[in-house]
This record gives sequence, C-alpha cells and structure tokens, in this order.
Amino acid sequence: MSATHTRVPFTPDADGDCPVREVLDRVGDKWSVLVVVLLGRGTHRFSELHRAIDGISQRMLTLTLRALARDGLVSRTVHASVPPRVDYALTELGRTLLVPLVALDEWASVHRDDVRAARRRHDEAAGRT
Repeated sequence: MSATHTRVPFTPDADGDCPVREVLDRVGDKWSVLVVVLLGRGTHRFSELHRAIDGISQRMLTLTLRALARDGLVSRTVHASVPPRVDYALTELGRTLLVPLVALDEWASVHRDDVRAARRRHDEAAGRT
C-alpha cells in the first residue's frame, strides 16, 4: 500500500524534512490553537487574550504571540497612545489556518464519544480499569 493510498499525502523532503512537522510544531500546542481561534473572532489586546485563555501565564502568552507573529500568523499593531495600546489580529495567512482548525473541532465534537469508548475498551482489555 502506498503512503498516499488513503489520499493522505506524505511528503518528506529528500533530507527527511516534513513540511507538516513545522506547522504542527507551532499549532500543535494548546496555547497557539486557542490564541488563533480567539483572534479568528476579532482583534484583541493582550489583556483580553490573557483573561480569555484560562490557565495561560503572561509569559507563555507573550512567547506564543511572538512565535505566531514570527510565523506570519499574527500581526501586532502598536498604537501611539498613553498608555500604549497593542492589538493582535490574525494575518491573511493566519486566517487560512482557521479552516483546518474548525474542521478538527468539528471532527472532535462528532467523535468524542467514540474516542472515549475506544479508550475504555482498550484500558479494560489491558486491565487498567
């Protein structure tokens, strides 16, 4: 069976580098996904994001926003005011990421009970009840 038999592409470069791996390194952590989803609803200030994302520290939010900006997914706009105001928004590239994230959310919602049932069956069979 070929790697693309199920229409799921597998495209590592000649040196073994996989383009998907780079993207998953960024969006594979829970904070990046939450920030992207929130910014998909509109522009937010740092404090708004911090209040909206339960459990994230200021440092982790800062690091996440910097990484997303570095990857071109988030823009940072500083307004000349007193005190300075900084707004964060998705870039056009960042908006394209919403499509697969929404699809993943829909899949998770539809299949949550299936996954939980499979885990229970697996754990029971392994004697981990």
